Amino acid sequence: MTTQPGSEQTGGTSKRGFASMDPQKQREIASKGGRAAHAQGSAHEFTSEEASRAGRRAHESGNAHEFSSEEARAAGRKGGQASRNRNRAQQQPAAGAESQPNKAP
Repeated sequence: MTTQPGSEQTGGTSKRGFASMDPQKQREIASKGGRAAHAQGSAHEFTSEEASRAGRRAHESGNAHEFSSEEARAAGRKGGQASRNRNRAQQQPAAGAESQPNKAP
């Protein structure tokens, strides 16, 4: 097997492709694709009837995960904590910024 110059891989992972990008870059690209699909009219949005039918089929085939009440509480708690952490991070002043107003001498 021959390799092209500059195509060496380290650690068995490629430095190319969507999966190798940092998560922020992935979100930016995916967001652009979603907006373009909606603008073009080719994005699919489920109606409540379609969603109901899909859920019913998943339950009938045994592929739907049914949460116990404790699992549902844990998932809700985890989501709430993530949301709070994200909101707090957005409200933090930029590093190095003064948090107190300047006082005149």
